[in-house]
Parts: sequence; structure tokens; C-alpha cells
Amino acid sequence: MHAEQPLKRILGWDDIVRLVDCLAEQLDSSRFDAMLVVTRGGMVPAGLLSETLNIRNILVAAVQFYTGIGETLDDPMFLQFPGDEILASSSILVVDDVWDSGRTASDVLTRITAAGGQPTLAVLHYKPRASRFPDNAPHFFAEITEDWIVYPWDTDH
Repeated sequence: MHAEQPLKRILGWDDIVRLVDCLAEQLDSSRFDAMLVVTRGGMVPAGLLSETLNIRNILVAAVQFYTGIGETLDDPMFLQFPGDEILASSSILVVDDVWDSGRTASDVLTRITAAGGQPTLAVLHYKPRASRFPDNAPHFFAEITEDWIVYPWDTDH
């Protein structure tokens, strides 16, 4: 018996605006010294959130983990990450599109904490059944799902 494939759900821009608004309502921008965008999935949500919350100090973590639907590297590959001196003693809002297995988010949060920063993670979608970290979850999320989400910025609809 094989595992059931997740449903594929295609989102439109109105869906993204609704999800970002849901996240923004949960966040107090005065708590954060900077926002760290996890590329590439977090770029659009972070851009919209930074405008809504008026956060101007935007950092980038270029991370590759997914290579296709349900296909991943063994470990997230960090292509770019802010230096420890930027993260130390700072409250960092980390923004990504989805917590699926939780591997990328956990590695990013661990790196920020190791540098002396205090990370807070916000994602559009949280997939608790897919998570490899049952004792952890994103601090903030707009929606719980188990579907394979296709965002409007994904090129392979």
C-alpha cells in the first residue's frame, strides 16, 4: 500500500492577499528589528508583509530544498545567509511560503539562534502531518493544509 498523494490546490492572487492579511493581523511589527526572507517561496509573501507592516530592514536567506513536487535534497542548501553580526541580538521575523517537512524552517531558525538572534517564523501554509518536527511549528501561519499548494508565482502550474 502506498501513501496517498496530496491534492493539488492552485491559488490566485486574491488568495495570497487574504493569507498575507491574515498573517499581518497576527504580527506586531514593532517587535522586529528585521525581516528575513527565505527564497524563493517567501519572496512574494515577505514583500507584501513588509509593505503592510512597514518593515524596511529586509534580509535574504537563499535556500534550496525542493527540487520538484515531493522531491527534496537530503538537506537544505544555503546559497546565501546574513552574517552573524547582522543577526546577533536582533529580533528577526522569518517569512516563507510553507512549513511542509519543516526542514528548511528549522535549519534557518537554528542558524539565527546560533548567531544570537531571536527568530519568529511566519508562513502562509502549515502542514502538520507532513512535519518531521512534531514538537515544533511555525510561530504564525495563515492556514493549515495537507494539499500541495501551487502559488501564483510558481512557474509549473
